[in-house]
Amino acid sequence: MDKRVLILYNVKAGRGRIRRRMDAIESQFVAAGWTPVPKMLRFGENPFDNLEGEYDLVVVCGGDGTINYVVNAMRRKGVDYPLGLIPAGTANDFAGAIGMHRNPIKAAQQIIEGEVEALDCGKVNDLYFVNIFSFGLFTTTSQHTPDNLKHHIGKAAYLIEGSKELHNREYIPLHIVYDEGEMDVEAVMTLIFNGETAGRFPLARNASVRDGLLDCVLMRKCGTFEGAWAAVKYLVNGRENEEVVHIRSSKLAITSPLSPLTDMDGQPSAEFPLEIECLKGALRVVVPR
Repeated sequence: MDKRVLILYNVKAGRGRIRRRMDAIESQFVAAGWTPVPKMLRFGENPFDNLEGEYDLVVVCGGDGTINYVVNAMRRKGVDYPLGLIPAGTANDFAGAIGMHRNPIKAAQQIIEGEVEALDCGKVNDLYFVNIFSFGLFTTTSQHTPDNLKHHIGKAAYLIEGSKELHNREYIPLHIVYDEGEMDVEAVMTLIFNGETAGRFPLARNASVRDGLLDCVLMRKCGTFEGAWAAVKYLVNGRENEEVVHIRSSKLAITSPLSPLTDMDGQPSAEFPLEIECLKGALRVVVPR
């Protein structure tokens, strides 16, 4: 009996190229004995509503935001399918963390030949994230970066859009409770990683989607030049310094008298106060052998 694979694709991802590759992707699965069922994602609708029949695998064609949308939709529906990932966004951080090829056809073959592994998933309040949750400076950069800019110049688009936010920065007083204690800090930027990169920049070099921990990187209150220099040093050598704090923890409780906007894998996210945790092995994902 053929195995059935539901292929969910975001037509806006990757300049729309994924739609033009769907026939080739489906052919890969047919040749391997699968029955592919393609379905275009409509954001605002749950793709798992009114499905016909059962599926052995769900393949997501898109970027981190698309994966995020599918994972949250799956959780809301109360279903648990193994996921295959075909990178089709700008950064594709989560897919990159597990070694998926950027070529869609080669990624499809990796899925066919791969094996299911239990990987970590982040949770903040009642929402789930696969790669990164953030607030403060640059938080909404991915939300505000125009799609056409991302399509033309890739991850450099985030730098251009992010530079506009420097003059609007605000210092956010935080109280953070984590596995090994608690701290008070005024932060200009807070990044909480389940994955390893943000916009393909290696900001959490020791992070892993397999360790049951989240990596929280905070930039303290500082002047623009000092903050930029601290960020550069962190980007270059990955070492914590007086302006950058790095916490590794399975859980974080974060409160603040302010209510800054938050972002989760490039999508608008939860409101304060925040209860954040790493759900170890909560996602079944096909990884390359």
